[in-house]
Amino acid sequence: MSTLNLIKIAWRALLINKMRAFLTMLGIIIGVASVISMLAIGEGSKEGIKQQISKMGANMITIRPGAATQGGVRLDNSASQSLTLKDLAALKKETSLLTHISPQVNKGGQAISGAYNWPTSLYGVSPEYLPIRVLTLASGSMFTPSDVRTAAKVLVIGQTVVDNLFPNGEDPVGKTIRFNNIPFKVIGVLNKKGESTFGQDQDNIMLAPYTSVQKRLLANTYLQSIVSSAKSEDEAAAAVEEINTILRKTHKLDGMENDFNVFSQQELISTFSATSEMLTVLLVAIASISLIVGGIGIMNIMYVSVKERTREIGLRMAVGGKGIYILLQFLVEAVFISVTGGLIGVALGLGTTAVISTTLGWPIKITLFSIVVSFAVCTITGIFFGWYPAKKASELDPITALRFE
Repeated sequence: MSTLNLIKIAWRALLINKMRAFLTMLGIIIGVASVISMLAIGEGSKEGIKQQISKMGANMITIRPGAATQGGVRLDNSASQSLTLKDLAALKKETSLLTHISPQVNKGGQAISGAYNWPTSLYGVSPEYLPIRVLTLASGSMFTPSDVRTAAKVLVIGQTVVDNLFPNGEDPVGKTIRFNNIPFKVIGVLNKKGESTFGQDQDNIMLAPYTSVQKRLLANTYLQSIVSSAKSEDEAAAAVEEINTILRKTHKLDGMENDFNVFSQQELISTFSATSEMLTVLLVAIASISLIVGGIGIMNIMYVSVKERTREIGLRMAVGGKGIYILLQFLVEAVFISVTGGLIGVALGLGTTAVISTTLGWPIKITLFSIVVSFAVCTITGIFFGWYPAKKASELDPITALRFE
């Protein structure tokens, strides 16, 4: 019997019981659609995390003071003041992998303009802070190195601060804002960035020369952190090692633990991506249960089909039909059910992800890999669960089958 005849016979058998065949496919359809949707959501979330962190500065590396410990015991409280301008100078002089470096100090408080006030944070930084954090100006200008040297009382503010202190739409550039009773002149306004990955409003920010914040608000010379950017994402890990080497030498830490901590955005991306991937695997595993249920459904229906067509099988064997052809006929029927269900499931999965993306606004990323794997799995499911009933059909005794009522 030719392969084409086997396919025709299998197809006609399925058409006789269309509703039963469709109901058998449901498990496969739902399973494939679920797997594609879950993978698309998982891949989309990973891509969304990367994009959100990249907006904060994909190459950004942060250095923070941290007390040395031994056996879990803090050795020196002064380690929280371990970063100084000397470290900043050493990094600028010796680094070969960093493009921008800025000190950072900050102070929380109330910003007041006329009759309006708003709780925010004032960050003391250098002009290099903008490219590190991928910030751009909507109007006005950034303060200059000269403003840093003279500890000028000038400000660059974010859109949230503008909206709350200047709600009537007036241009804030040139206006004065008092922060903790210290007057600062607004010289620039930042473009809107929106919320960060952690739900933090990136526009509720004010920037001033770090010397101004240190001298007028904090009354100290220590740095709360140093932010920098590597030349590229690929060189971020090497840049972290270089920073460690330079600061260990500057702090004279031979044989001792670091009294500072270095974090890169790549580490953050890896951590969040690993978490997202684990959740995706869990969701796909749950969705795959539908494929197993669908496979069991195929096996059940094929058993019923064998029972219903026992006399037909006996007649074919009696006129010379070989057991291998009987096996292949029922196996082709099982594969037809699983493959057709797989195709419908792929279409349903693609449609579902499109609806989710449109209605909920979730980041979605459909990969060819997820479609190929889902389709391959449903085909294998059809073969695996269809084999045993088909084998049973091929092993029937022709005389017993012809006598079956």
